[in-house]
Amino acid sequence: MASHRRPKQPSRARVTIFGATAAATVALTSQAAHADPTPTKDEVKERVDALYEEAADITDEYNGATEEAENLQEQAEELQGSVARGQEELNKLRNSVGSVATAEYRNGGVDPSVQLFLSADPDGYLDRASTLDQVSGKQAEALRKIQTKQRTLAQQREEASEKLEKLEETRGEIKEKKEKIQGKLSEARALLNRLTEEERSALAAEEAAAQQRASEQAERATRDAGSRDTLESATSTPSTPSAPAGSSRAASALSAAQSKVGSPYVYGSTGPNTFDCSGLTGWAYSQAGVSLPRTSQQQANAGTRVTQSQLQPGDLVFYYSGLSHVGMYVGNGQIVHAPNSNSTVKYDGVNVMPFQFGVRVG
Repeated sequence: MASHRRPKQPSRARVTIFGATAAATVALTSQAAHADPTPTKDEVKERVDALYEEAADITDEYNGATEEAENLQEQAEELQGSVARGQEELNKLRNSVGSVATAEYRNGGVDPSVQLFLSADPDGYLDRASTLDQVSGKQAEALRKIQTKQRTLAQQREEASEKLEKLEETRGEIKEKKEKIQGKLSEARALLNRLTEEERSALAAEEAAAQQRASEQAERATRDAGSRDTLESATSTPSTPSAPAGSSRAASALSAAQSKVGSPYVYGSTGPNTFDCSGLTGWAYSQAGVSLPRTSQQQANAGTRVTQSQLQPGDLVFYYSGLSHVGMYVGNGQIVHAPNSNSTVKYDGVNVMPFQFGVRVG
Protein backbone atom coordinates (compact mmCIF):
# COMPACT_ATOMS: atom_id res chain seq x y z
CA MET A 1 0.00 0.00 0.00
CA ALA A 2 1.55 3.31 -1.04
CA SER A 3 1.83 5.80 1.86
CA HIS A 4 0.87 9.46 1.60
CA ARG A 5 2.08 12.27 3.81
CA ARG A 6 -0.60 14.76 4.86
CA PRO A 7 0.14 18.11 3.22
CA LYS A 8 1.46 20.81 5.54
CA GLN A 9 -1.41 22.87 6.90
CA PRO A 10 -1.30 26.54 5.88
CA SER A 11 -0.53 29.17 8.53
CA ARG A 12 -3.29 31.35 9.95
CA ALA A 13 -1.86 34.34 8.06
CA ARG A 14 -1.95 32.42 4.77
CA VAL A 15 -5.53 31.38 5.41
CA THR A 16 -6.37 35.02 5.99
CA ILE A 17 -4.72 36.04 2.74
CA PHE A 18 -6.36 33.40 0.56
CA GLY A 19 -9.65 33.35 2.40
CA ALA A 20 -11.88 30.56 3.67
CA THR A 21 -12.52 29.13 0.19
CA ALA A 22 -8.85 28.39 -0.43
CA ALA A 23 -8.53 26.82 3.01
CA ALA A 24 -11.50 24.58 2.32
CA THR A 25 -9.95 23.51 -0.99
CA VAL A 26 -6.73 22.53 0.75
CA ALA A 27 -8.65 20.55 3.36
CA LEU A 28 -10.68 18.69 0.74
CA THR A 29 -7.56 17.89 -1.25
CA SER A 30 -5.93 16.50 1.87
CA GLN A 31 -8.97 14.35 2.66
CA ALA A 32 -9.19 13.06 -0.91
CA ALA A 33 -5.56 12.00 -0.82
CA HIS A 34 -6.22 9.89 2.25
CA ALA A 35 -9.60 8.57 1.07
CA ASP A 36 -8.43 7.51 -2.39
CA PRO A 37 -4.84 6.28 -2.25
CA THR A 38 -3.37 4.82 -5.40
CA PRO A 39 -3.78 1.02 -5.15
CA THR A 40 -0.91 -1.33 -5.85
CA LYS A 41 -0.93 -3.86 -8.67
CA ASP A 42 -1.76 -6.72 -6.31
CA GLU A 43 -4.56 -4.73 -4.66
CA VAL A 44 -6.06 -3.95 -8.05
CA LYS A 45 -5.91 -7.60 -9.06
CA GLU A 46 -7.56 -8.67 -5.81
CA ARG A 47 -10.36 -6.13 -6.22
CA VAL A 48 -10.83 -6.94 -9.91
CA ASP A 49 -11.08 -10.66 -9.11
CA ALA A 50 -13.71 -9.85 -6.47
CA LEU A 51 -15.67 -7.77 -8.99
CA TYR A 52 -15.58 -10.63 -11.49
CA GLU A 53 -16.88 -12.98 -8.80
CA GLU A 54 -19.73 -10.56 -8.04
CA ALA A 55 -20.46 -10.30 -11.76
CA ALA A 56 -20.51 -14.11 -11.98
CA ASP A 57 -23.10 -14.26 -9.17
CA ILE A 58 -25.32 -11.80 -11.00
CA THR A 59 -24.74 -13.54 -14.34
CA ASP A 60 -26.09 -16.77 -12.88
CA GLU A 61 -29.18 -14.86 -11.70
CA TYR A 62 -29.42 -13.22 -15.12
CA ASN A 63 -29.31 -16.62 -16.83
CA GLY A 64 -31.99 -17.99 -14.50
CA ALA A 65 -34.24 -14.99 -15.12
CA THR A 66 -33.73 -15.28 -18.87
CA GLU A 67 -34.68 -18.95 -18.78
CA GLU A 68 -37.77 -18.12 -16.71
CA ALA A 69 -38.76 -15.42 -19.20
CA GLU A 70 -38.49 -17.88 -22.07
CA ASN A 71 -40.67 -20.39 -20.20
CA LEU A 72 -43.25 -17.74 -19.32
CA GLN A 73 -43.36 -16.56 -22.94
CA GLU A 74 -43.94 -20.11 -24.12
CA GLN A 75 -46.66 -20.75 -21.53
CA ALA A 76 -48.43 -17.47 -22.31
CA GLU A 77 -48.40 -18.18 -26.03
CA GLU A 78 -49.75 -21.68 -25.42
CA LEU A 79 -52.57 -20.29 -23.27
CA GLN A 80 -53.37 -17.61 -25.83
CA GLY A 81 -53.53 -20.23 -28.57
CA SER A 82 -55.82 -22.36 -26.43
CA VAL A 83 -58.06 -19.34 -25.80
CA ALA A 84 -58.26 -18.62 -29.52
CA ARG A 85 -59.20 -22.22 -30.31
CA GLY A 86 -61.71 -22.27 -27.46
CA GLN A 87 -63.30 -19.07 -28.69
CA GLU A 88 -63.82 -20.63 -32.11
CA GLU A 89 -65.52 -23.63 -30.50
CA LEU A 90 -67.66 -21.33 -28.37
CA ASN A 91 -68.71 -19.32 -31.41
CA LYS A 92 -69.77 -22.52 -33.20
CA LEU A 93 -71.81 -23.61 -30.19
CA ARG A 94 -73.49 -20.22 -29.97
CA ASN A 95 -74.22 -20.26 -33.69
CA SER A 96 -75.87 -23.66 -33.39
CA VAL A 97 -78.10 -22.45 -30.56
CA GLY A 98 -78.67 -19.19 -32.41
CA SER A 99 -80.06 -21.04 -35.40
CA VAL A 100 -82.57 -22.72 -33.08
CA ALA A 101 -83.59 -19.31 -31.73
CA THR A 102 -84.13 -17.97 -35.24
CA ALA A 103 -86.28 -20.93 -36.26
CA GLU A 104 -88.42 -20.76 -33.15
CA TYR A 105 -88.89 -17.02 -33.46
CA ARG A 106 -90.20 -17.52 -36.98
CA ASN A 107 -92.62 -20.15 -35.65
CA GLY A 108 -94.06 -17.57 -33.26
CA GLY A 109 -92.40 -18.29 -29.94
CA VAL A 110 -89.19 -18.63 -27.99
CA ASP A 111 -88.94 -21.60 -25.66
CA PRO A 112 -87.07 -21.55 -22.33
CA SER A 113 -83.87 -22.95 -23.87
CA VAL A 114 -83.61 -19.99 -26.22
CA GLN A 115 -84.43 -17.59 -23.37
CA LEU A 116 -81.53 -19.21 -21.56
CA PHE A 117 -79.25 -18.59 -24.51
CA LEU A 118 -80.34 -14.98 -24.82
CA SER A 119 -80.00 -14.34 -21.09
CA ALA A 120 -77.38 -11.80 -20.02
CA ASP A 121 -76.37 -14.28 -17.30
CA PRO A 122 -76.71 -17.79 -18.72
CA ASP A 123 -74.60 -19.25 -15.89
CA GLY A 124 -76.95 -17.83 -13.29
CA TYR A 125 -79.98 -18.99 -15.27
CA LEU A 126 -78.67 -22.54 -15.41
CA ASP A 127 -77.65 -22.54 -11.75
CA ARG A 128 -81.14 -21.36 -10.70
CA ALA A 129 -82.95 -23.89 -12.85
CA SER A 130 -84.01 -26.91 -10.83
CA THR A 131 -84.24 -29.13 -13.90
CA LEU A 132 -83.61 -28.97 -17.59
CA ASP A 133 -86.89 -30.71 -18.45
CA GLN A 134 -87.98 -27.44 -20.08
CA VAL A 135 -85.53 -27.95 -22.93
CA SER A 136 -84.68 -30.86 -25.14
CA GLY A 137 -81.75 -33.04 -24.23
CA LYS A 138 -79.80 -31.89 -27.26
CA GLN A 139 -80.38 -28.23 -26.50
CA ALA A 140 -79.48 -28.71 -22.84
CA GLU A 141 -76.23 -30.40 -23.82
CA ALA A 142 -75.33 -27.52 -26.15
CA LEU A 143 -76.08 -24.95 -23.46
CA ARG A 144 -74.05 -26.82 -20.87
CA LYS A 145 -71.13 -26.92 -23.31
CA ILE A 146 -71.42 -23.16 -23.77
CA GLN A 147 -71.40 -22.63 -20.02
CA THR A 148 -68.37 -24.88 -19.52
CA LYS A 149 -66.48 -23.33 -22.42
CA GLN A 150 -67.17 -19.81 -21.12
CA ARG A 151 -65.79 -20.70 -17.72
CA THR A 152 -62.73 -22.39 -19.21
CA LEU A 153 -61.98 -19.44 -21.46
CA ALA A 154 -62.32 -16.99 -18.58
CA GLN A 155 -59.86 -19.03 -16.52
CA GLN A 156 -57.37 -19.36 -19.39
CA ARG A 157 -57.55 -15.64 -20.12
CA GLU A 158 -56.82 -14.90 -16.48
CA GLU A 159 -53.87 -17.34 -16.45
CA ALA A 160 -52.47 -15.85 -19.66
CA SER A 161 -52.78 -12.36 -18.20
CA GLU A 162 -50.91 -13.44 -15.06
CA LYS A 163 -48.16 -15.06 -17.16
CA LEU A 164 -47.74 -11.92 -19.25
CA GLU A 165 -47.63 -9.76 -16.13
CA LYS A 166 -44.98 -12.01 -14.59
CA LEU A 167 -43.09 -11.99 -17.89
CA GLU A 168 -42.99 -8.20 -17.83
CA GLU A 169 -41.64 -8.24 -14.26
CA THR A 170 -39.01 -10.82 -15.21
CA ARG A 171 -37.90 -8.75 -18.18
CA GLY A 172 -37.46 -5.84 -15.79
CA GLU A 173 -35.31 -8.04 -13.55
CA ILE A 174 -33.22 -9.10 -16.55
CA LYS A 175 -32.60 -5.49 -17.49
CA GLU A 176 -31.65 -4.62 -13.92
CA LYS A 177 -29.25 -7.57 -13.61
CA LYS A 178 -27.68 -6.75 -16.97
CA GLU A 179 -27.02 -3.19 -15.80
CA LYS A 180 -25.49 -4.51 -12.57
CA ILE A 181 -23.20 -6.84 -14.50
CA GLN A 182 -22.09 -4.03 -16.77
CA GLY A 183 -21.50 -1.84 -13.73
CA LYS A 184 -19.20 -4.44 -12.13
CA LEU A 185 -17.27 -4.91 -15.36
CA SER A 186 -16.94 -1.15 -15.86
CA GLU A 187 -15.60 -0.79 -12.34
CA ALA A 188 -13.07 -3.56 -13.00
CA ARG A 189 -11.91 -1.88 -16.21
CA ALA A 190 -11.60 1.46 -14.43
CA LEU A 191 -9.40 -0.12 -11.75
CA LEU A 192 -7.17 -1.74 -14.35
CA ASN A 193 -6.86 1.56 -16.16
CA ARG A 194 -5.49 3.16 -13.00
CA LEU A 195 -2.41 0.96 -13.22
CA THR A 196 0.68 2.16 -15.00
CA GLU A 197 1.61 0.65 -18.32
CA GLU A 198 4.42 -1.22 -16.59
CA GLU A 199 2.03 -2.69 -14.01
CA ARG A 200 -0.47 -3.74 -16.65
CA SER A 201 2.31 -5.41 -18.62
CA ALA A 202 3.45 -7.25 -15.49
CA LEU A 203 -0.08 -8.52 -14.83
CA ALA A 204 -0.43 -9.65 -18.44
CA ALA A 205 2.92 -11.45 -18.25
CA GLU A 206 1.90 -13.24 -15.05
CA GLU A 207 -1.39 -14.27 -16.65
CA ALA A 208 0.35 -15.49 -19.80
CA ALA A 209 2.87 -17.52 -17.80
CA ALA A 210 0.13 -19.10 -15.68
CA GLN A 211 -1.87 -19.91 -18.81
CA GLN A 212 1.16 -21.49 -20.47
CA ARG A 213 1.80 -23.71 -17.46
CA ALA A 214 -1.87 -24.71 -17.28
CA SER A 215 -1.98 -25.50 -21.00
CA GLU A 216 1.14 -27.66 -20.81
CA GLN A 217 -0.24 -29.59 -17.84
CA ALA A 218 -3.61 -30.03 -19.56
CA GLU A 219 -1.92 -31.32 -22.70
CA ARG A 220 0.10 -33.72 -20.59
CA ALA A 221 -3.10 -34.95 -18.93
CA THR A 222 -4.71 -35.48 -22.34
CA ARG A 223 -1.68 -37.40 -23.63
CA ASP A 224 -1.59 -39.54 -20.50
CA ALA A 225 -5.28 -40.34 -20.87
CA GLY A 226 -4.74 -41.29 -24.51
CA SER A 227 -1.82 -43.53 -23.59
CA ARG A 228 -3.91 -45.31 -20.95
CA ASP A 229 -6.74 -45.84 -23.43
CA THR A 230 -4.32 -47.28 -25.99
CA LEU A 231 -2.76 -49.60 -23.41
CA GLU A 232 -6.12 -50.79 -22.15
CA SER A 233 -7.30 -51.40 -25.72
CA ALA A 234 -4.20 -53.40 -26.57
CA THR A 235 -4.39 -55.59 -23.46
CA SER A 236 -8.15 -56.09 -23.35
CA THR A 237 -9.84 -59.40 -24.06
CA PRO A 238 -13.38 -60.09 -25.35
CA SER A 239 -14.48 -60.58 -21.75
CA THR A 240 -13.18 -57.16 -20.65
CA PRO A 241 -16.11 -54.83 -19.99
CA SER A 242 -16.24 -51.63 -22.02
CA ALA A 243 -16.06 -48.17 -20.45
CA PRO A 244 -19.32 -46.97 -18.89
CA ALA A 245 -21.52 -44.85 -21.13
CA GLY A 246 -21.12 -41.94 -18.74
CA SER A 247 -17.33 -42.00 -19.16
CA SER A 248 -17.72 -41.92 -22.94
CA ARG A 249 -20.06 -38.96 -22.77
CA ALA A 250 -17.76 -37.15 -20.34
CA ALA A 251 -14.81 -37.69 -22.70
CA SER A 252 -16.83 -36.32 -25.63
CA ALA A 253 -17.96 -33.31 -23.60
CA LEU A 254 -14.40 -32.58 -22.46
CA SER A 255 -13.13 -32.79 -26.02
CA ALA A 256 -15.83 -30.34 -27.12
CA ALA A 257 -14.93 -27.89 -24.33
CA GLN A 258 -11.22 -28.09 -25.16
CA SER A 259 -11.96 -27.34 -28.80
CA LYS A 260 -13.26 -23.92 -27.69
CA VAL A 261 -10.11 -22.77 -25.89
CA GLY A 262 -9.51 -19.19 -26.97
CA SER A 263 -13.22 -18.43 -27.61
CA PRO A 264 -14.44 -15.12 -26.14
CA TYR A 265 -16.38 -14.89 -22.89
CA VAL A 266 -19.77 -13.20 -23.21
CA TYR A 267 -22.14 -13.26 -20.24
CA GLY A 268 -25.43 -14.98 -21.02
CA SER A 269 -23.94 -16.75 -24.05
CA THR A 270 -24.29 -20.49 -24.67
CA GLY A 271 -22.14 -20.91 -27.79
CA PRO A 272 -21.17 -22.06 -30.25
CA ASN A 273 -18.68 -19.19 -30.64
CA THR A 274 -18.95 -17.27 -27.34
CA PHE A 275 -19.69 -18.55 -23.84
CA ASP A 276 -20.18 -17.76 -20.21
CA CYS A 277 -19.12 -20.40 -17.68
CA SER A 278 -22.27 -22.54 -17.55
CA GLY A 279 -22.88 -21.81 -21.22
CA LEU A 280 -19.60 -23.57 -22.04
CA THR A 281 -20.25 -26.66 -19.89
CA GLY A 282 -23.85 -26.89 -21.11
CA TRP A 283 -22.80 -26.58 -24.75
CA ALA A 284 -19.98 -29.11 -24.33
CA TYR A 285 -22.25 -31.75 -22.82
CA SER A 286 -24.92 -31.10 -25.44
CA GLN A 287 -22.33 -32.15 -28.03
CA ALA A 288 -22.19 -35.48 -26.19
CA GLY A 289 -25.98 -35.83 -26.22
CA VAL A 290 -26.50 -34.74 -22.60
CA SER A 291 -28.77 -31.84 -21.69
CA LEU A 292 -27.64 -29.80 -18.67
CA PRO A 293 -29.64 -27.07 -16.89
CA ARG A 294 -28.78 -23.49 -17.78
CA THR A 295 -27.19 -22.04 -14.62
CA SER A 296 -24.16 -23.19 -12.66
CA GLN A 297 -26.29 -23.59 -9.52
CA GLN A 298 -28.67 -25.86 -11.41
CA GLN A 299 -25.82 -27.82 -12.98
CA ALA A 300 -24.50 -28.53 -9.48
CA ASN A 301 -27.43 -30.97 -9.10
CA ALA A 302 -26.98 -32.60 -12.51
CA GLY A 303 -25.08 -35.63 -11.23
CA THR A 304 -23.19 -37.22 -8.36
CA ARG A 305 -21.02 -35.00 -6.20
CA VAL A 306 -17.35 -35.93 -5.83
CA THR A 307 -14.42 -34.53 -3.87
CA GLN A 308 -11.37 -32.97 -5.45
CA SER A 309 -9.36 -36.15 -4.97
CA GLN A 310 -12.06 -38.13 -6.80
CA LEU A 311 -12.19 -35.91 -9.88
CA GLN A 312 -12.03 -37.54 -13.29
CA PRO A 313 -11.73 -35.91 -16.73
CA GLY A 314 -15.09 -34.51 -17.80
CA ASP A 315 -16.39 -33.92 -14.27
CA LEU A 316 -17.93 -30.52 -13.63
CA VAL A 317 -16.12 -28.41 -11.03
CA PHE A 318 -17.84 -25.70 -8.97
CA TYR A 319 -16.45 -22.63 -7.26
CA TYR A 320 -17.36 -20.07 -4.59
CA SER A 321 -19.88 -20.62 -1.81
CA GLY A 322 -22.72 -19.49 -4.05
CA LEU A 323 -21.69 -21.95 -6.80
CA SER A 324 -21.56 -19.02 -9.20
CA HIS A 325 -18.82 -20.51 -11.40
CA VAL A 326 -18.43 -23.87 -13.13
CA GLY A 327 -15.73 -25.43 -15.27
CA MET A 328 -14.73 -28.90 -16.43
CA TYR A 329 -11.93 -31.05 -15.08
CA VAL A 330 -9.26 -31.98 -17.62
CA GLY A 331 -6.96 -34.06 -15.45
CA ASN A 332 -3.52 -33.51 -13.91
CA GLY A 333 -4.96 -30.83 -11.62
CA GLN A 334 -6.25 -28.68 -14.49
CA ILE A 335 -9.63 -27.39 -15.63
CA VAL A 336 -10.99 -25.78 -18.78
CA HIS A 337 -13.47 -22.95 -18.24
CA ALA A 338 -14.80 -19.58 -19.38
CA PRO A 339 -13.62 -17.36 -16.48
CA ASN A 340 -14.78 -13.79 -17.11
CA SER A 341 -15.16 -11.01 -19.67
CA ASN A 342 -11.49 -10.06 -19.31
CA SER A 343 -10.44 -13.44 -20.63
CA THR A 344 -11.30 -16.27 -23.01
CA VAL A 345 -12.02 -19.97 -22.62
CA LYS A 346 -8.78 -21.31 -21.19
CA TYR A 347 -7.01 -23.80 -18.94
CA ASP A 348 -6.34 -23.11 -15.27
CA GLY A 349 -5.33 -24.95 -12.15
CA VAL A 350 -8.18 -26.61 -10.30
CA ASN A 351 -7.58 -24.36 -7.29
CA VAL A 352 -7.50 -21.10 -9.23
CA MET A 353 -10.68 -20.15 -7.32
CA PRO A 354 -12.25 -21.39 -4.07
CA PHE A 355 -13.12 -24.99 -5.01
CA GLN A 356 -16.37 -26.40 -3.60
CA PHE A 357 -16.94 -29.83 -5.16
CA GLY A 358 -17.12 -31.73 -8.42
CA VAL A 359 -20.11 -33.34 -10.12
CA ARG A 360 -19.97 -36.45 -12.24
CA VAL A 361 -22.69 -36.22 -14.82
CA GLY A 362 -24.65 -39.47 -14.99
